[in-house]
Amino acid sequence: MPIDGARTDDFLEHFSDGRPQREATRALALEAPVAIEINGIGYAVMMATPTDLADYALGFCLSEQLIASPAEFVSAEASEVQHGGWMLRIQLSSKGAGPLLERARLRLAEGSCGLCGIESLEQVLRPLEAIKAALAVTDDAVFRALAALNEHQPLGAHTRAAHAAAFCTPAGEIVMVREDVGRHNAFDKLLGGLGRAGIDPATGFVLLTARCSFELVQKAIIARVSLLVTISAASSLAVDQARAHGLRLMTLARPDSLLES
Repeated sequence: MPIDGARTDDFLEHFSDGRPQREATRALALEAPVAIEINGIGYAVMMATPTDLADYALGFCLSEQLIASPAEFVSAEASEVQHGGWMLRIQLSSKGAGPLLERARLRLAEGSCGLCGIESLEQVLRPLEAIKAALAVTDDAVFRALAALNEHQPLGAHTRAAHAAAFCTPAGEIVMVREDVGRHNAFDKLLGGLGRAGIDPATGFVLLTARCSFELVQKAIIARVSLLVTISAASSLAVDQARAHGLRLMTLARPDSLLES
C-alpha cells in the first residue's frame, strides 16, 4: 500500500556471508526543497518531506515568532514546481507580518552556518519568556507514550528514515503525530497541526524521535510546552536553555529509563 511521503526505488543488495548480490526494492522517505514565501517575500528554503505542508506553514511561522497565535495566520498554498521542489506561499495578517521584513533582511546577511553576524547571533540566543505553568506528568505516562509511538509512525515504519513529533496528554495518550525527514520540520508540523485543531500545546507534552538540540528546546519554549521528551541525548546548550527557561526536559527516553535534566 502506498504511504504518503514515500516512494519506492530499486537497489543492489550486498551480503557479508558469501551470498550473491540481488536486486531489492526499498521504500524511501521523500525529501525535497520547500521554498517558503511569506506575504510575497522569499523567506527561506527548507529541506523537508512535502506532506502536511499547511500544518508546516503555520508551525514554522509560530516557531519563527512571526506570529503570536494562529489567529494571525491567514492562508497557505503549496504547489509542486520544477525539479522536484515545492513552493509554499503563506499569507499573514498585517499584524502578523510585523517582524517579517526585518527578519528577512537579517537572513540576507547569514552564511551557510545560519549564525553569521552579531545581529543574527543575538537573535538566535535571544531571551524567551520562561515557562511558569508546570504540567503534572508521571514517568508512567511518558513510558506509556513511548510504548505506543511506533504505532503512530507509518512513514517511519515504512522507510526507517523519518522523524516523528507526538503530542501527548498528561496521561500519556498520543493525540497527534507528524512525520518528516527533519526533526525540526516534524516539530513545526506538529505545532501547526495543533494550532489548526485548536489544541493548546501547554495542555500536554511533546515526544520527539530525535536528538535534543538547542533549536528543539527553543521551539518548545516558544510554544509554551512544559515537558519535552526526546529518545536521544541532549546537547549542552539544549540543557542550559531548558533550565534557564523552566522547561522540564527528559532525554535518552527508553522503554525502561529516562534521563531528566
